[in-house]
Amino acid sequence: MSPAPILVAVPADVRDYEKYRWHATPDTYLKALVRVAGATPVIVPSMADELDLDAVLDRVDGVLTTGSASNVHPDRYGVSPSPAHEPYDPARDSASEQLIRKAIDRGLPLLCVCRGHQELNVAFGGTLATEVQDLPGRMDHRAITHEDQRERYATRHDVAITPGGLLETIVGPGPIRVNSLHRQAIDRLGDGLRVEAMAPDGIVEAVSVEGAPAFALGVQWHPEYWAETDAPSAAIFKAFGAACRGEASTEGASRLRAGEELARAEPLHQNS
Repeated sequence: MSPAPILVAVPADVRDYEKYRWHATPDTYLKALVRVAGATPVIVPSMADELDLDAVLDRVDGVLTTGSASNVHPDRYGVSPSPAHEPYDPARDSASEQLIRKAIDRGLPLLCVCRGHQELNVAFGGTLATEVQDLPGRMDHRAITHEDQRERYATRHDVAITPGGLLETIVGPGPIRVNSLHRQAIDRLGDGLRVEAMAPDGIVEAVSVEGAPAFALGVQWHPEYWAETDAPSAAIFKAFGAACRGEASTEGASRLRAGEELARAEPLHQNS
């Protein structure tokens, strides 16, 4: 008898289209879960006030929070809203934050990508900087304008991997080359998060959760797009799938549980 498939909860984006409100997820994440992580995605409507998310988490083996065209609302990290912070998806904000917190508390494996990486930082009390390409000394991390998605998601720069961390146990010592499609980035690092990778200009590209009882990783880039062909991208989804199946804990996770010293980063700028 074959083992039961692992189930991964994925909070949906909320979009208005053709006079309907949709709760949906880009299929690049779903394909990476199915084809590389060996998981069955469960798209969770972003209706956190009306759903019993604990009942959902009772039935799944992990949580993936995805990237999106929307941004975390700045009210959630104590910054006044402006057009530079738009567009928003407050229903997604609420659903993702609750799923992130509950997954950590329950010891469920957690993978957070792009917007999800930023959501993870905010959930732990961190802040975000917007329009980072306009800040002194920072690269332009935005997606290029191109009709071909493969060009938009092509790798653009290297990231340095923090020695001795969770990500190093997954992809090796690095550096690795990643894509870049974001206007916002971590500013002040959330309490209890450890920097796992950085861009050449100092942007925090990956974090893990110190002391998490299970796999808990956030990455700013998009490994889902190349998970079937790029070795580091595949390794991230395979490691997440293995964690969801309850396979042996990684050496990096053991180090984090042991309370190894946090790798900290200076804020990009001080928010008022």
